[in-house]
Amino acid sequence: MAYAVVQALDPVANPLDAVERIVLANGWMFERQGDDEIVAEVQGRVSVYRMWFAWRPDIEALQFGSGFDVKVGRARRAAVFELLAMVNAAMWLGHFELCSDDGLVAFRHTMLLRGGCGATPEQIVDLIGESLEASERYYPAFHFVVWGGMAPAKAMAASMMETMGEA
Repeated sequence: MAYAVVQALDPVANPLDAVERIVLANGWMFERQGDDEIVAEVQGRVSVYRMWFAWRPDIEALQFGSGFDVKVGRARRAAVFELLAMVNAAMWLGHFELCSDDGLVAFRHTMLLRGGCGATPEQIVDLIGESLEASERYYPAFHFVVWGGMAPAKAMAASMMETMGEA
């Protein structure tokens, strides 16, 4: 997928200003909750993704997360933890986790920006794109394990199959 990229801002500025410009340029619904947090919703192919960006100026870090509509009940958590280990071993950027308080699966990544280097719009767009690509790729595996009761290794293998042609 291609996303709108905006002109770079002052690199020492709050990176959430660049995030907000990217979200606006793509027409996504969002809420800016002060100077340190933005929450946005993006429609993917298989789910609506709720993305959040949090800026910690004291450590100059931009934390990003993206959750999707897979809620894991207590009975399936052990299988999902096994699947998470397999999925995360295949990840190059970021990781998936199971939020213990609500049982939701989320992608997370933190960018350290110490030294005033800032986050470029291209880096933010790449982060969003990578999270959406990984979420769309592994969503079926989580679905198979949580709702289908499939073994994690089998679900992982099924989610990695490439489809050929169109039905």
